[in-house]
Amino acid sequence: MFTKTMEIGFYDTDALGHVNNTRLPTWFELARNDLFRLFTPDLDPAKWQLILARYDVEFMAELFYGKPVEIRTYLTHLGNSSFTVTQEARQESRLVARGNTVLVHYDHRERRTLRIEGELREALNAHLQEKAEA
Repeated sequence: MFTKTMEIGFYDTDALGHVNNTRLPTWFELARNDLFRLFTPDLDPAKWQLILARYDVEFMAELFYGKPVEIRTYLTHLGNSSFTVTQEARQESRLVARGNTVLVHYDHRERRTLRIEGELREALNAHLQEKAEA
């Protein structure tokens, strides 16, 4: 599991006084950088080997300014060429949102999927776990 702590900026809040729901997908993407480095260590877009197939975010509680948010990132499915990344946002140890992203190992030049094999598969498998319940 990868973890990243996000500091909430005042600009992350909306007129209702809590973190705007559009921030979670961007925080989740930023928190996937450690995972992205398993495919592209220097994060060079010219060498990118992933494509996003799907994502969702489930909101369970409000997030508030002034309190950090911990993003937990792990895999809940590892297929032949695709995998599901599950991410949890927690504030003060409370689960406030969960997201799932399906990513595909992909050759952009050849426009085809790539098998997840060898050391890459082992590295991803180290982050595979069951989805935690709320």
